[in-house]
Amino acid sequence: MAKTMVLQPEKCLGCKTCELVCSFNRTKEFNPQRSAVSVIPYDAAMICVPIMCTQCEDACCAEICPVSAIERNADGAMIVDQKKCIGCKMCISACPLGNMALDSTGVFKCDLCGGDPQCAKFCPSGAIAFKEAMPSSLLKRKALAEKFKDVLGEEAL
Repeated sequence: MAKTMVLQPEKCLGCKTCELVCSFNRTKEFNPQRSAVSVIPYDAAMICVPIMCTQCEDACCAEICPVSAIERNADGAMIVDQKKCIGCKMCISACPLGNMALDSTGVFKCDLCGGDPQCAKFCPSGAIAFKEAMPSSLLKRKALAEKFKDVLGEEAL
């Protein structure tokens, strides 16, 4: 059975260890701006939420890419092929969760660290985990998304 990233914002400490570990794993420097995960504080809900690519089944980023530079690999991660990418940034605009970014190396997103996500490995509270996908996971993701939709809707007013 495939594994999936499981996010539990109620466990997040806001320490941003995941951002530092991700950036170091990607670029060999501690720079949160070059991380594929971001920790966003939501004061209204009094929580911090780690945000990263959810490796969508029907990935908008891949669908919109005019040169097919984003494809799913054997680990189940949607990977950006920098040799194909033309830097049009359409994938960044297409991602409904804002989980794609751009730096000096090009467009990037979470690639699951080759099947061993470092953010999950080093998260001190277990807010980010890489677990076997269960049928109930989708229901939990939908419930969590609804919860945050309500919070974000209130903040936007």
